[in-house]
Amino acid sequence: MENLLVKPELGGGYCNSLTQYSRFLTREVNIGDIALGGNNPIRIQSMTTTDTMNTLATVEQTIRMVESGSEYVRITAPSIKEAENLANIKKELRSRGYNVPLIADIHFTPNAAEMAARIVEKVRVNPGNYADKKKFENIEYTQDAYNAELARIYKKFIPLVKICKEYGTAMRIGTNHGSLSDRIMSHYGDTPRGMVESAMEFIRMCEDQNYFNLVISMKASNTQVMVQAYRLLVETMVKEGMNYPLHLGVTEAGDGEDGRIKSAVGIGTLLEDGLGDTIRVSLTEDPEFEAPVAKALADRYVFRGRELEVGGREIDGNSSNLQTPSSIQTYSPYAYSRRVTNPIQHIGGHHHPVVMIDVSKENLKDPYFLNAVGYNYSAGLDKYNLADQACDLAYLGDNLPSFSFPGNLKQIYNYATWLNLKDKDNCHPLFTLDEFNKASLKDESLNFVAVDAIQFKNSTIEQSKNVVLILETSANHGMAEQRAFFVALQQKNIQIPVIIKRTYQDIDADNLMLYSATDIGALFTDGFGDGIWIDAADKNLALINATSFGILQATRTRISKTEYISCPSCGRTLFDLQETTQLIRSRTDHLKGLKIGIMGCIVNGPGEMADADYGYVGTGPDKITLYRGQEVVKKNVNTAFALDELIDIIKGDGNWVEKE
Repeated sequence: MENLLVKPELGGGYCNSLTQYSRFLTREVNIGDIALGGNNPIRIQSMTTTDTMNTLATVEQTIRMVESGSEYVRITAPSIKEAENLANIKKELRSRGYNVPLIADIHFTPNAAEMAARIVEKVRVNPGNYADKKKFENIEYTQDAYNAELARIYKKFIPLVKICKEYGTAMRIGTNHGSLSDRIMSHYGDTPRGMVESAMEFIRMCEDQNYFNLVISMKASNTQVMVQAYRLLVETMVKEGMNYPLHLGVTEAGDGEDGRIKSAVGIGTLLEDGLGDTIRVSLTEDPEFEAPVAKALADRYVFRGRELEVGGREIDGNSSNLQTPSSIQTYSPYAYSRRVTNPIQHIGGHHHPVVMIDVSKENLKDPYFLNAVGYNYSAGLDKYNLADQACDLAYLGDNLPSFSFPGNLKQIYNYATWLNLKDKDNCHPLFTLDEFNKASLKDESLNFVAVDAIQFKNSTIEQSKNVVLILETSANHGMAEQRAFFVALQQKNIQIPVIIKRTYQDIDADNLMLYSATDIGALFTDGFGDGIWIDAADKNLALINATSFGILQATRTRISKTEYISCPSCGRTLFDLQETTQLIRSRTDHLKGLKIGIMGCIVNGPGEMADADYGYVGTGPDKITLYRGQEVVKKNVNTAFALDELIDIIKGDGNWVEKE
């Protein structure tokens, strides 16, 4: 028998506490009339998609965004003429009674940034593009050459800093995973550490000028990279005595359910650990749809309190310094590594995480209800056709079906009901912990044992080869409770597979996706979990099944469909991004496992697509450039033929299959 002890207090180098909610206290930054960071609420923002030179359209879209909940509005300024027109946009907004702070989005053009900084309340610069070089060249830098490049960038960057100081303008130093400069890539590689150092160089330049009105971001389309980069950023800032506020976002999250789930996994994981002062959810949809999603994520933390904060450093009642990882830290929050488990049939070990769904309240006389969970029943053939997103385990409780279940869908029954089954083939018991410890008869191949992370203290469980735990929680800060349980397992070297279960009641479908993606996705991001069970009795099976697979897809722990890395559109976009994304999806969404980047312009081009297999990038009016990875395959293809050309490239690589 193995004794599982009550969870320890964990320390991490990037947050106040890993076991109870405590928001990391950051410097307060004034952006117009709305302060960010410090003790202020988590702020909501979005970005316009109109042509910045179209003053009226930009103003009207900004108003719609404000009405939907945006507290800041970002507008692209790719050249000096757009930067100058920000004054007209601002004037028209103010005349209509809207004092929303405006943010200029700058990439390659220092002169546009310097103009915008005199007009708007904040400028965003991308250190990978601003005065640095991004030509996808692998250059070996000596230390002297590296320092010389930094000196050149300093000279280009400091005029903007001085203008921001003079005009009281805030600045976001916004690193993007896909646009690290060749210099950073040559030194640090395509890594979270490279993202952090890219930003830190610019932060240090600002501090050298005694300019501290900064907000920092570490955005990526890969949620694991994004989370690791923000954590490394905070750890690095703390070591250097900094606590700048954080802008959170997942770039190119996509649209619909996928975009919402992916955003919640990345943003929610950090919010759970008390990080984040402002949120932008990047959806390939009209921008007024972004703020409500961001607000729903932020609102969960309004009442969780700041129990432990003392200057953003306190970890427990006995220490005033942020604790660094120690011997009790059993996993790295800065690099993904899946918890080691002994496989039980197809659960745990090297197997991908399984999906478990409660079907006990369905009509168990009708096999067609299984269509919603990926098993399409054909009455004529009396067989099931499996979809790519077919769940693995069905919980039936104490209810028995009157038809034969698919052979590869395991049936799970409460222990007492399982005991009385005449035919136990492909049927397995679910025990309470007490039942399991007392039971004289158990399944020879597979037993499930339900435990509660917060109540499971000093209890014993047999270190058996045929046990899978169902980990529940009733805690308000349930993700941390469940994570602490996993750490306790690792400390005792208990390698039993664990299915993470979360129960949700009285929430709508949108919040179910956001909350479960946050709570469960955060654990998978840290390498914990061998399965997922979302329990929401009042929601339909199709929603629960799609959300479960969506979380695994977003955490990159189980790929079950094509992934689209699609930017949210902005004034730089050279085609209708929403329409194009849907068109590409309609012809390629059966290519399970492929990642296709769809970018509106070269700024969000090959670099921003990060690890996409193929790319579709706007490079001019009615012109598309097609990529294989970050390699240009065809330039300036007419839009009318671009999708067919992309499909031909995929076919030529042997990665195409025909739709059934």
